[in-house]
Amino acid sequence: MGSDLCKEYPVANNVYRKAGEALGYDIAELSFHDPEEKLHKTRYTQPALLTHSIASLEAFRDMTDDCLQPVMAAGHSLGEYSALVAANVLSFESALKLVQKRGELMGTHGEGEMTAFPMDMESIRPIAERHHCAVAGCNLPQQTVIGGRSEDLEMVEQEVLEQFARKRPVRLKTEGAFHTYYMVKAAQEYRPVLERAVFEQSDIQVLSNFTGGYHQSDPDDIRARLFFQLFHPVLWHANLQTALADGINMIYEFGGGIGTGTEPEEKRPNLEGMIKKILRTSEFDAQYQSAINNLSLKNAVEFVLDNDA
Repeated sequence: MGSDLCKEYPVANNVYRKAGEALGYDIAELSFHDPEEKLHKTRYTQPALLTHSIASLEAFRDMTDDCLQPVMAAGHSLGEYSALVAANVLSFESALKLVQKRGELMGTHGEGEMTAFPMDMESIRPIAERHHCAVAGCNLPQQTVIGGRSEDLEMVEQEVLEQFARKRPVRLKTEGAFHTYYMVKAAQEYRPVLERAVFEQSDIQVLSNFTGGYHQSDPDDIRARLFFQLFHPVLWHANLQTALADGINMIYEFGGGIGTGTEPEEKRPNLEGMIKKILRTSEFDAQYQSAINNLSLKNAVEFVLDNDA
């Protein structure tokens, strides 16, 4: 992850260098090779994803002479911190320190697992709560994520399959039931870390996973919403609806990547499927580009330069 960008773009190398200095370990070695197989642990996953997102963004800015200025930024879960950096609300170094501690606490106090269901939140919620599980995210009108103990999730999955034969659940690889009550202890210990962080004023609006709307400009409001985000559902669908209703007509996704392939070019964007599904099923008209590896970055830059010309 990110190795192809660093081979070609000095600005991406610089991002990884800064990240290593802030974190106190070689984030490039971890991200590119992962010799000790640590990357799947959330205390390392979160700084690695943040670094890759900002490296992708900075390479894009450099290649386009920073000709595009965003009016808003958004991210899913950990991605909300990347959005705050992109909007100049948080410095990159401050965000790294925050997500390093956030990931450590989530991993330490995490319990349980997560399952995605192709169902609306109101249909799955009562089944989940009957088995002591909780809604962890609403990604789409028909995609809800539930968190709970493994044995409790199994009961939810079984009941869903019995009642809705075509609604097949997908168990997710996580260290805990993130964004549910299982994260309350992590949030309590994270609160003083948030209180020490510096949040700046910005003209770029940032969307909050906790509310589905925009962060307020007051740093105390931002801290509170990031605190609550840890143990409340990620309202990603509401974030997209808010952005599109306010007239967004171009969406760029930076960093990350999913898929079974091991090389950067084999990955596909994390949020593309959700974004495009919303655009297909709504009255809103917007375009989408991603920059998560060398190929997609070049395509996104070419799109900008062609339209600018």
